[in-house]
Amino acid sequence: MTSSDIRVGVDIGGTFTDLVTISDGTLDVTKTSSTPEAPEDGVTDGLEQTREKTGVQFEDVDFFAHGTTVATNAVLEEDWADTALVTTGGFRDVLEIGRQARPDIYDFQTEKPATVVPRNHRYEIPERLDERGDVSTPLDEAAARDVAAQLVDADISSVAISLLFSYENDEHERRIQEILEAEGVDASFSLSSEVLPEIREYERTLTTALNAALKPVMDRYLGNLETQIADLGIRPDLEIMQSNGGIITADIARTRPVNTLLSGPAAGVQGASYVAGLAGIENLITMDMGGTSCDVSLVEGGDPMVATDVEVGAYPVNVPMIDIHTVGAGGGSIAWIDDGDALRVGPRSAGADPGPICYGRGGTSPTITDAQLLLGRLNPDAFLSDDLSVDVNRVEEIFERELADPLGKSVEAAAQGVLDVANASMERALRVVSVERGYDPRDFGLVAFGGAGPLHATTLAAELDIPRVLIPRTAGVLSALGLLISDILYDYSTSRVRNWEGVEPSDLQATFDEFVANGREQLANENLDESQMQFERSVDLRYAGQSFELSVPIPDGPLDSQTKATIRDRFHTKHRQRYGHAYDDEPIELVTLRTRARGVVETPNLRQDTNTGDVADAIVEERPVQFDGEVRDTRVYRREQLPPAGSFTGPAIVEGAESTVVVRPEQSVEVDEYGSLIVEVHS
Repeated sequence: MTSSDIRVGVDIGGTFTDLVTISDGTLDVTKTSSTPEAPEDGVTDGLEQTREKTGVQFEDVDFFAHGTTVATNAVLEEDWADTALVTTGGFRDVLEIGRQARPDIYDFQTEKPATVVPRNHRYEIPERLDERGDVSTPLDEAAARDVAAQLVDADISSVAISLLFSYENDEHERRIQEILEAEGVDASFSLSSEVLPEIREYERTLTTALNAALKPVMDRYLGNLETQIADLGIRPDLEIMQSNGGIITADIARTRPVNTLLSGPAAGVQGASYVAGLAGIENLITMDMGGTSCDVSLVEGGDPMVATDVEVGAYPVNVPMIDIHTVGAGGGSIAWIDDGDALRVGPRSAGADPGPICYGRGGTSPTITDAQLLLGRLNPDAFLSDDLSVDVNRVEEIFERELADPLGKSVEAAAQGVLDVANASMERALRVVSVERGYDPRDFGLVAFGGAGPLHATTLAAELDIPRVLIPRTAGVLSALGLLISDILYDYSTSRVRNWEGVEPSDLQATFDEFVANGREQLANENLDESQMQFERSVDLRYAGQSFELSVPIPDGPLDSQTKATIRDRFHTKHRQRYGHAYDDEPIELVTLRTRARGVVETPNLRQDTNTGDVADAIVEERPVQFDGEVRDTRVYRREQLPPAGSFTGPAIVEGAESTVVVRPEQSVEVDEYGSLIVEVHS
């Protein structure tokens, strides 16, 4: 990009809509209240505020990317379009039957999630393919026309078509769509052979049904947003963040809304990976702690871990998503005493309104943020906007009544207990994405962001022996920044369940060549030249008899018998790392072939403006702060005044516009050239 390019990234959260603008090498941040009833209004409000503050001219904007929660909220709230499902005869109830797995095997009162498509809108058509895609029972076209007649009279706006073994042969699915359209069915269509051409009937059908149900919702939202930003004078095509950490056009997002279910969190991981990479940290664990939850993920070699078995709400959605683990620990998480007189924290949250007690909006429940305030980590005169005032005495009174007295502890001890419980929950989450998957946290850095992440990160790193913590300069809006540095990504896949030894390299090569050709065409349509295109191939393998598989990268170059042997060895190694064992002599099955087409974007310059001041100039005060029950006189720094290459030691508090950083005693901090704080952890 040139210095005159203007790039805008917008991320919508539950409380705030964040905008990051990069113009002439200058980065500007705007936070405005989200508007859940009409999310696009929060975007335009933020844009108007940005123009008023910076003088940016919207007609000069060259790139506009957006992270959205529209599809996520629709799934969590079950607020989707009326949808029909057309499937193979005998498989009408696959959505209802699901899997035998239950979230808690001892909970006999558990309820299944709402069925995306009600039974009266699920239709069967006689046809059958075998496991290799050969026709066993021809498609009954007369039955398809009968279904079309019923759909014309039904009040539906979207149709999902998911037939048995259509990932091996999509002819019947395409023919059914042709018949339904010819017979006058006025609806959008989602075919499983396009949405998720992979094995597992329930997950494939559910993902296709969700995609169909979300298409009208996403189309309506994106249409409104595009109209409003065009009215402001913004001309470039709208780009949307996917769950896999890549950007796609709004037109593609309209057809594949199921690929945007983790749009916002994925952008945060991408932003964290990029900022850490600038500091030379390629292996990292990301920690995004906001008001209600904490999202953690693992990045190896600069690439976020991607999974295809992620649940959104209660629904398993098997499209590629950055592997993010979430726990109910956020700044607004409520502390309470359970029936066994034990201190608990979360998952209930005070939210943004009324919020924690210290917000002064009428909150009456003690929260993590209130505990941080009582221990001196937050400045009651500095961490809220001018229109809010903090009544510390009221916070102390409620903590004493609700927690300290029942526990027989002092207010300060109760506050420390709240942080200890919350940190234990987040520590478990960090272990889930690292230790439980065969990775040693000592080999990784921890990148903390979100409004509350930097308050907890240094303590968690010390507990896990993570050597360093990185706090980005834009920690509070890192997801919006992530939109501006993410590559364009398109994923292609198909299942081919075969014995690995019997698979011909030429057959693998033919499938990958087709994927690469499709990806090259798509990227070329988005005005990328050949030098910006990269193609990453992988296969999902498993031992014969296993239920689940591991994804193994394929070496560059043509596939031959030697390449197959290398892939086999990589599978054994990965299985041993993940599960602690491998069976080198057991037969292996090929399950799915994958190719990722990447369009590499040029990233902006994030170097901080040169600050010739001294670290001492950034000190604003010294105040008592509690660390593990001991009160320490602690220097407080204003983050914006810390110069690049500046350094200092803890204990310290660093107060920024969007977040506050806690540096523990004996830890040291250095400011890098991009304004990130790098904390060396000494446990």
